[in-house]
Amino acid sequence: MLEMQDPKTGVKSQPQKLVITTIPHAITGEDVVTWLANRYTIEAEEAWALGTMLVAFGYIYPLQDHKRLVIKPDTALYRFQTPYFWPAQQWPVEDTDYAIYLAKRNIRKKGVLEMHEQEQYNGLHKWMNHKWDFIVMQAKEQYRAGKERKKPDRAVFDCQERAYWVVHRPPPGTVSAMDYGLERMVDPNAEEVTVVCVCVFSLFSSLVKYSVTCNKHDPFLAPCLPSNPWVTDDVTYWLLNMANVDIPTKMRVERWTFSFGELLSDPRGRDDFRLFLKKEFSGENLAFWEACEDLKWGTAATMNEKAQQVYKTFLARGAPRWINIDGKTMEVTVKGLKHPHRYVLDAAQTHIFMLMKKDSYGRYLKSPVFKDTQKRAIGPDQHRFRSVLCVSTVDILSGLSCPSPSILTVHRPLHVKFLSVFCSHYCRKS
Repeated sequence: MLEMQDPKTGVKSQPQKLVITTIPHAITGEDVVTWLANRYTIEAEEAWALGTMLVAFGYIYPLQDHKRLVIKPDTALYRFQTPYFWPAQQWPVEDTDYAIYLAKRNIRKKGVLEMHEQEQYNGLHKWMNHKWDFIVMQAKEQYRAGKERKKPDRAVFDCQERAYWVVHRPPPGTVSAMDYGLERMVDPNAEEVTVVCVCVFSLFSSLVKYSVTCNKHDPFLAPCLPSNPWVTDDVTYWLLNMANVDIPTKMRVERWTFSFGELLSDPRGRDDFRLFLKKEFSGENLAFWEACEDLKWGTAATMNEKAQQVYKTFLARGAPRWINIDGKTMEVTVKGLKHPHRYVLDAAQTHIFMLMKKDSYGRYLKSPVFKDTQKRAIGPDQHRFRSVLCVSTVDILSGLSCPSPSILTVHRPLHVKFLSVFCSHYCRKS
């Protein structure tokens, strides 16, 4: 998919006018089939079948006949699906998300939905009646946020979202590739061996991806910028990386993009995320998550008081900062609060964490709030100190420090290095 989207060697794309809206980066089915045939040196029929699989799984979606998940080898228009909606992401397809999508379409279409969508809408409304107000509120907020986008961007996002649900909630008469899955290619006689190979491959792929991503952030593989304070006695590194510093470093901001857990583990990152959620009118989710952490790691003496405060603020009927969790989780949580303990809110906290991870986190990384922080972030230059190629007795007694841990490792034996640090500390104390 990445090769197909390469601007130089990939499938040719260009803006195309669809009704009255110009859609950017549109491609034709003919160009897709031709590219696949040339890339894999296969016949046109095989290329057409491969292109149809890409459409059926949602990696490419049609702009015109959106219900027909096949590739047409003509001038029919298609677009590449955004990676967020790829099946490879393995996001759980939840009915709450589908209900919000249908409610948003109902608002946009002013109550005129397609027949199968209307049936699904009525069924979900009946089943989720206990939290339908929240679903409608989310739909209105997303609809309002969508209207602030430019018209071409709004049209593209609507097409992407519709294509995602056509694949995962196909209309009657549409064969869904997701009903079959990749297992249809598995030989039943070699199932166990295949599963083991896939697991091992996934394990090593994840390890390699993590190593490449975090390479520059590993203190054993990359230098501390501007310098290592344990070696140079320069505390600038600590000052730049304080918990609630006003302007973070570029390396610190970059870590926020690694995962949602990295963002929440950094107090400065949470402050930035809180500002974004405030503008999205969903700041209660992060506040609830932090309250759960406070309860989990706080003192035992205040546990009951904190649990009741969390219930009154976030979970009770008419709570000032009410959060949305499903009925089963709410029932388990409320029942547990009768005899509170440190982990009584774990189910609700996990639900809110996944909600923020799937919904808010992706939008935050594309928001002006994050981009402004990323733009203002500072990248300190490396401090340069006098190189030490050899260490004499005078150096040890005078407590001279070495500019790099690597030089210490190469030019000083372990006992000499320890003696140098000890003498330096003793001379300062004296």
